[in-house]
Amino acid sequence: MALSGMEIFKLLPKTNCRECGLPTCIAFAMSLAADKIELSACPYVSDEVKEKLAQAEAPPIAPVTIGSGDHAFKIGGESVMFRHDKRFNNPTGLAMRLTDTMDAGDVKERLMRFGKLRYRRMGSLLRPELLAIDNQSKDSGKFVALIETVIQVSEARLILMSEDPEVMAAGLACCAESKPLICAATTDNADSMAELAVKHACPLVAKAKGLAELGELSGRLTDAGVKEIVLDPGVRTLKEAFADQIHIRRAAIHQAIGTLSYPTITFPCEMTNDLSMETLLAATFIAKYAGIVVLSDFQGESLYPLLMERMALFSDPQEPMMTPEGVYAIGEPDRYAPVILASSWALTYYNLCLAAEVSRTPVFLCFERITEPDVMCWCHHCLHSTQKGKFVAENTVRFVKKCKLEERVDHRTLVISARNAEFKAQLENALPEWEIVVGPGEAVHLSGFLPELAEELREKRKLLQA
Repeated sequence: MALSGMEIFKLLPKTNCRECGLPTCIAFAMSLAADKIELSACPYVSDEVKEKLAQAEAPPIAPVTIGSGDHAFKIGGESVMFRHDKRFNNPTGLAMRLTDTMDAGDVKERLMRFGKLRYRRMGSLLRPELLAIDNQSKDSGKFVALIETVIQVSEARLILMSEDPEVMAAGLACCAESKPLICAATTDNADSMAELAVKHACPLVAKAKGLAELGELSGRLTDAGVKEIVLDPGVRTLKEAFADQIHIRRAAIHQAIGTLSYPTITFPCEMTNDLSMETLLAATFIAKYAGIVVLSDFQGESLYPLLMERMALFSDPQEPMMTPEGVYAIGEPDRYAPVILASSWALTYYNLCLAAEVSRTPVFLCFERITEPDVMCWCHHCLHSTQKGKFVAENTVRFVKKCKLEERVDHRTLVISARNAEFKAQLENALPEWEIVVGPGEAVHLSGFLPELAEELREKRKLLQA
């Protein structure tokens, strides 16, 4: 059971040394209880206290690591049923399945697509992480050949899929150092698969028919020395799989059933032959509560919405979503492209990026990190809000200088929202070399405003050149 901030404080050395970056030990304890800081940040905690806190703070769902070193990917480690209670910690892993019965051209094409399907959103890199290599041929030679092909061209974390211990042993012989996920141990092969998992220090999938059998199987694997387990209830229909995901999560968190206190793996690729339906099933399991989702293929139009869903679900609900502060080029802006100033709230980012793309006008979007509500926003909600935070012109001046806008553009025109028109005078006083232009009230109206502004700036350039 997790300790409260005061219970943690009683175990700390109480030196108030500030070496953790916080002013007092009680502030450190409260931050530790809220998962906002690591225990390792305190240099004076004894080993005995570390062990006690580690045991008390262990999440109900055990963490499992696939891969090693810089390529390690963690699933599990969850402690709540609902995101608004705290937060979800480790995002669901997205896996593409490759079979050793596919022709070489198909494998090559899928691997190239897997490597290229990545997106930048709000400063984060969104991409799939896992490749599931399925031994459908039952031939260890073909299985090993496919594994070798994959590890030569991809840094993806691997899931090795075979219920034959001999085939799995052959596969592990060429990639065990990368710590793949072994899939899967069943009631028939549990002892042999557990031996392989322990020998190579790899996580292991427990696959059974029903939750009762699954609990017994995971208990057997634990007794055999397997430290990291992933659960597969074995069902391949949406209704039953959905129910099992919820039952497993509830059993771990509310009933403390140790044999079910592990992350899960789901297989939409085995529930339908339609990639669009797979995507819908995957979206369901990302929300409820799969550690890994395996699909038959990735296409941009199906993968991107899953990545966006995952990004939203695994953000901290207690912290507003922000994009990293800085200047973002939309299109290919030149030195006379419009420059828009806004806060880095996520909704403002989305609205402005979409509006700039729709306008077909290359622009520079400047997102300043402002924690005050409704300040420098272009959001519809903010426009109709009766609250407004405090605007600090000095911070905006520092931001403009930090971004070196004067080196990016030859004009000196900044656009702000009509919502922020009252700040125009403050900005002009703080930035006397810049002209502050009040734009539309909402981002949606930029589609008509930006082309006109871009034309005005081009005309100014022509006059200066003349």
